[in-house]
Amino acid sequence: MQPAEFRVTSLSDLAKAGFDTIIDSRSPSEYAEDHLPGAINLPVLDDAQRAEVGTIYKQVSPFQARKIGGAIAAANVARHVAGPLARHDGGWRPLVYCWRGGQRSGAFSTILAQIGWRTSRLEGGWKSWRALVLRQVQDLGPPSPLVVLDGNTGSAKTEILARLALRGVQVIDLEGLANHRGSLFGAMPGGQPAQKLFESRLAMALAALDPSRPAVIEAESSRIGDLAVPRAVWQALCAAPRLRLEVPLAARAAYTARAYADAVAEPGRVEATVARLAPLHPAERIAAWRAMAKRGDWAALACGLMRDHYDPRYEKHRARHEENERGTIPVARLTGDGLDAAAAAVEAAVEGLALPGNKAAGPAGPQP
Repeated sequence: MQPAEFRVTSLSDLAKAGFDTIIDSRSPSEYAEDHLPGAINLPVLDDAQRAEVGTIYKQVSPFQARKIGGAIAAANVARHVAGPLARHDGGWRPLVYCWRGGQRSGAFSTILAQIGWRTSRLEGGWKSWRALVLRQVQDLGPPSPLVVLDGNTGSAKTEILARLALRGVQVIDLEGLANHRGSLFGAMPGGQPAQKLFESRLAMALAALDPSRPAVIEAESSRIGDLAVPRAVWQALCAAPRLRLEVPLAARAAYTARAYADAVAEPGRVEATVARLAPLHPAERIAAWRAMAKRGDWAALACGLMRDHYDPRYEKHRARHEENERGTIPVARLTGDGLDAAAAAVEAAVEGLALPGNKAAGPAGPQP
């Protein structure tokens, strides 16, 4: 029995195929850089072995490299079959892929098929999947009309997005996909994914959208932490109509002090980040901020940072998109009921915009 060839022509093909397990047979470092959604990593060659075989290929001979690589691969596949794959019965349907559908996935999938499992191999490997991802995020962009949720730092835009999703509104959570809150203090546990993995996650989020309905996305710069927003998504974000949250400074400072509890709990992290702002502000201001950090006066520090650092920069950035602003939404409180009311107001404002898919659209003005 030989493995079947499986070809992907769209990002939705994988889910429709209904494979029980997707196996990435590449090395752990290749898997970490990017992989198909839901794939597990069972390497035919690990990173050290792959480097060793590559060196033999270049310095000795291709035949010697294939012979040694084949022996290592067979031993690794045997361990996978006897270990993590041992529990599967005869009806199991795996999909195996490597970088371009070559020797690694070929060897692995052939052994699995010979055992009797209904095995498929991804035609073209990861590269075929990567081409679809790039087309979605670099060329096509969001299939739905976008509405950008704007507002100064600390306006709880990400949390309001989450509440919009609970209300059935389509959203694109760029910060969630990037695992970063988009500011100097925005690093999150686990770190950011690699750029390619971020793009894959974003492509899948875009492919899941209903094109007939608008999607709300948070206002972002072209970079989120260390990651770049792909070209077509960034262009759509810049061109989209915007709704701006208006939240009092004190409420934003109090919310930020709560939301960044993980950052302030890490000794020295906030003070070190404040020190990085020294080239941009007077020495006495930096000293005052560092003193607030040392004594744990987080609300006062957040207030100062917003008033003197973030808000002025946000206003300059917002001026570039002023012609796209369609309405403002006053938000008095960023606690539970206040956030629920803000989400409801944003939903109503989105429904009032003249967008494809909105049945009764009119100009969105300030909301009560």
